[in-house]
Amino acid sequence: MKSSLRRPLGLPAAALLLAAAGCSAPDPSAGPAVPTPDARQAGHCRALHGALPDVLDGRKRRTAEPGDDFTALWGDPAISLRCGVTRPKILTPGSEHYNPNADSAELDGVEWLPERQPDGSVRCTTVHREAWIEVTLPARVVGGAGDISALTDLAGAITKTVPVGILP
Repeated sequence: MKSSLRRPLGLPAAALLLAAAGCSAPDPSAGPAVPTPDARQAGHCRALHGALPDVLDGRKRRTAEPGDDFTALWGDPAISLRCGVTRPKILTPGSEHYNPNADSAELDGVEWLPERQPDGSVRCTTVHREAWIEVTLPARVVGGAGDISALTDLAGAITKTVPVGILP
């Protein structure tokens, strides 16, 4: 696995990933909210959906309800993927959380913006791709140290189907 920590996107990544948070379990029968990407992103997302691995970090892929081309789930508690989401608030000018210098991490050629969530999970969003892809890793997957290495299993599918680029 090739990885590196980058600062060009600063909330320090270590502080962000090591932040203390409570734990709560999401409803395992509920799928992630389905995004509504524009036509350009939707094409990339459909291609990605077809290339996603059957196993992610040792967890079997399962069908999200409702089934669609923009979401995927692995295991229980689920690692969830949403493709075609909107720009993260931390990268949105005018947002109260705007920080254009937020740390990112590169894993096997895909750059991710990790954000610790109140329930202890970590939401990671791709940056510098022609579609925003959001993966939420449950607290039990990332642990207290914020381990996002499960994302390496997605690198091949993402690099093959979603070109490097900057979204407006």
